[in-house]
Amino acid sequence: MTDSDAQHAAAKKAQKAERDAMMTQKRDGAGLLIVNTGSGKGKTTAAFGMVARALGWGQRVGVVQFIKGKWITGERRFFTRFPDQVVYKVMGEGFTWDTQDRTRDIAAAEAAWAASLEMIADQSLALVVLDELNIALRYAYLDLDKVLDGLKARPADKHVCVTGRDAPPELIAIADCVTEMGLVKHPFEQGFKAQRGIDF
Repeated sequence: MTDSDAQHAAAKKAQKAERDAMMTQKRDGAGLLIVNTGSGKGKTTAAFGMVARALGWGQRVGVVQFIKGKWITGERRFFTRFPDQVVYKVMGEGFTWDTQDRTRDIAAAEAAWAASLEMIADQSLALVVLDELNIALRYAYLDLDKVLDGLKARPADKHVCVTGRDAPPELIAIADCVTEMGLVKHPFEQGFKAQRGIDF
């Protein structure tokens, strides 16, 4: 073994000891509140990665899609193939610039939130994804305090993932994990339409 190899091995041994000591201070799982927000692409994509991961462990998952409405997406086409494992509800009326009807948007958001509360209370679901809930909150389609109360009252072992840009500070404050997707480059800005299999 060379001096360089020996130094590397010693450094990694010390790193492992430090990590093992740190892990003794961590506790086993509980239900997490996860927020994917920011102006960059990938918030919903990351949430559906968690859905796939949960299914890999034989867990059941609930999905409520706010806003997106009748838009057919690849994730919807895929995950609805597993009706015994995924409860999938598309509850929005479509993008706000398409509907142009605040009353209808509020009614759709309230119906979606009611479905969300049912899924959160459902003990058979390990994870609930509330896709684009942040958008409904941004436009004040839902009462923020009621949403926060509902999320805080979730069962102790229930994971909930909320997506959408502009997550309110109050939601970020109660979340266990917050990831902000930053926009560096996006093909839309370069003149590309959304692409099947990549964007939807």
